[in-house]
Amino acid sequence: MYAIIQASGRQLRVEPGTVAVLDGTAGEPGSELTLDQVLLVEKDGGEVLAGAPFVASAKVIAVVEGEARGPKVRVFKKKRRKGMRRTKGHRAVYTRVRIKDILL
Repeated sequence: MYAIIQASGRQLRVEPGTVAVLDGTAGEPGSELTLDQVLLVEKDGGEVLAGAPFVASAKVIAVVEGEARGPKVRVFKKKRRKGMRRTKGHRAVYTRVRIKDILL
């Protein structure tokens, strides 16, 4: 059984027992998180439930494992012949969640 969910602006394929990475902060470590924007569910028998846009009464239960930071992204701007150079950078924050169950 797997589901395709929409979380933090992206679509993810999740199965019970797997770890998913969400953008931003989603909660304290150890807390439960309910993701209700389920786009598609495939049952063990091969039956597929597709939503328009979301599957009614389908939820994904996840447990927050912790936060992590992505790689450092450097942004360098330069204008030629002007002596203008600027360097900025950032690191995105991600939340790791373990998928506990898919409820229909």
